[in-house]
Amino acid sequence: MMSAVEIAGLVAATAKHDGAAFERLYVATGAKLYGVVLRIVRRHEPAADVLADAYLRIWETAGSYDPARGSAIAWMVAIARGRAIEVARSPAIGTSDMEPEIADAENPGVMPRREMTEELKRLLTCIGRLEPDRQRMVLLAYYGAFSREQLAQQLDAPVNLLRASLRQSLFEIEQCLTS
Repeated sequence: MMSAVEIAGLVAATAKHDGAAFERLYVATGAKLYGVVLRIVRRHEPAADVLADAYLRIWETAGSYDPARGSAIAWMVAIARGRAIEVARSPAIGTSDMEPEIADAENPGVMPRREMTEELKRLLTCIGRLEPDRQRMVLLAYYGAFSREQLAQQLDAPVNLLRASLRQSLFEIEQCLTS
């Protein structure tokens, strides 16, 4: 597993159109991004298309990555997640009568603690420090791929209040992770 610094280095090399670095970046991060995308679009075929599109965007915009704003993997996940949400909301996917390949769930499946990376353990610890309502909000926002409006409706909260609460929760998680 590559470190955050190594991944950031590969993104920087990708910004210079280094094909070998981009290939290593894909190998190091492809499974993670595919998991994020699949969780949102719930079907393997569109997930593969979204992943290809996400990596094309990463290739094209690698020069815009700013390490001061967060880790390279978080930047990449944001690109993949954004594209997956666009596809999931499109009528072709959203109105399908077919059963999804991935089961619906309000939260991710349980993973044995011994299989978790240290980074994931730290993230879960930090999320666990939030109030239960805010934990649920964060998990629904990121695992459920709800828009702010959908999330506000789901949680029966005003959109502006939800936005502020989500922003504060993410700030607290970031502070916890960096301390």
